[in-house]
Amino acid sequence: MRPFGNVSGIAPAGINGLILYFKGDTIAAQNRNVSHFVRAIQRDSHPWVLEILPSYNSLLIIFDVIQVDSHCVYQFLRNTVIDDNGERTQAKHHKLPVWYKAPQASDFDIISAQTGLSFDTIISLHSGCAYQVFAVGFVPGFGYLGDTPEALACPRLSTPRARVPKGAVAIADRQTAVYPSVSPGGWNLLGLCPVSLTFTEAKTEDSTDLSLQALLNVGDTVEFYPISEQEYKAYPND
Repeated sequence: MRPFGNVSGIAPAGINGLILYFKGDTIAAQNRNVSHFVRAIQRDSHPWVLEILPSYNSLLIIFDVIQVDSHCVYQFLRNTVIDDNGERTQAKHHKLPVWYKAPQASDFDIISAQTGLSFDTIISLHSGCAYQVFAVGFVPGFGYLGDTPEALACPRLSTPRARVPKGAVAIADRQTAVYPSVSPGGWNLLGLCPVSLTFTEAKTEDSTDLSLQALLNVGDTVEFYPISEQEYKAYPND
């Protein structure tokens, strides 16, 4: 299977999957190409597409082998029309509040020692730019956001925590994220976000079945802004 368009490589993933790798001068450019392709596949909505799993510079497509084979999927993908302008309008911009230095989620001493920055500068840098959602995974709703300012680059903890609180806002290397649920984690914590990153939604208009959906999707952008402890506690519950 030969590469095409912005696809730099294609590899099989078992009998029912294909992985596409994308071109781009930067990881952000590669990820934008991933996002464009995801939205094009979703737009065409073929029943044999079982799952679409985007990542930083790749896209895994799981298909129904009863309906199609890998050659048919390849031909479909090769002929998929990418409309950059139309897809760009579907991406969402999210503004997420953060109670920085919340006692349950504060590694400011560690971050300050690693970066040499004051607490106020750490908050200012983290909340002073927009981030792109590069991938969603680890746990449902966990969005990998980048890039943080270079001055904020901070390695993961040498020993991960067994329990990170729900809503914890964290950084690692040049990434940032919000933990959507209580889970293990090795990132440096900045505070707490009261916004739920997952929600339930009916699968179809005629169905009462509910499925878990993520607030953040690949290609979206995110900004953080500081709030006080009082504002955090007054935020509506899930």
